[in-house]
Amino acid sequence: MSQIESNVNPYKAITIFGSGFAVGTLGGLIGLGGAEFRLPLLIGLFGFNALSAVILNKAISLVVVASSLPFRAVAVPLSSILGRWDVILTLLAGSLAGAWLGAGWATKLKSKTLYRVLAVLLLVIAAALLLGHEPSSGSAPLLTGVSLAIAGAVAGFAIGVVASLMGVAGGELLIPTIVLLFGADIKLAGSLSLAVSLPTMLVGFTRYSQDQSFGVIRAQRHFLLVMAAGSLLGAFIGGRLLGIVPPAVLLPILAVILVVSSVKVWGHS
Repeated sequence: MSQIESNVNPYKAITIFGSGFAVGTLGGLIGLGGAEFRLPLLIGLFGFNALSAVILNKAISLVVVASSLPFRAVAVPLSSILGRWDVILTLLAGSLAGAWLGAGWATKLKSKTLYRVLAVLLLVIAAALLLGHEPSSGSAPLLTGVSLAIAGAVAGFAIGVVASLMGVAGGELLIPTIVLLFGADIKLAGSLSLAVSLPTMLVGFTRYSQDQSFGVIRAQRHFLLVMAAGSLLGAFIGGRLLGIVPPAVLLPILAVILVVSSVKVWGHS
């Protein structure tokens, strides 16, 4: 557990809120929640150990994702999301199990090992931002029938594991998966990813709650509330600014941030 105080003073609160706001804005600019950028801050700037950082990141991500669903309902009606129930159920068939196992593995890994796993996953996310964030939209599915169901469940399982290990929603992996595997357009894929992420994150969160390290939620509740508030405001504003910075400029910068963060997280022990 982090050694920072449970009750934060006003100056610390400004830093926490500002960090959450910056992360939320970055995520909003590319249509994601930004949890991948929050995790290195929780470890490097605020001094949480790996497992505590993951659990706090998961809690904040839950708030952001749950709030994003009604925000997106204006652009993508609920009927459109429910119309692709096959995508949601196929991915959930794998992601729920992956989330449970991923959270279980995180609580059992030695601290140094978990730091290195997180460092590698940050590199994976950096690659996903560069290679998969702007896939072609509305194309025909790569597979059909049973093959599609199996591939979707396997992809969901892998994404569920990654999301639980990092405490993220996994949208940067889910969105290209939904577009490429199921042929959904990019806007619908964003909403479908939220519909998959929320139950997946709840399963991972439930698994973490069975470990004694989950006490960080109560011990750091003031920190959690302040950063969640900053993240929500940042995500909202970032979403309004979506597209203002060309992806060709923004995504490489964000990928470099994740690579640098990966190197720093790797060095923790």
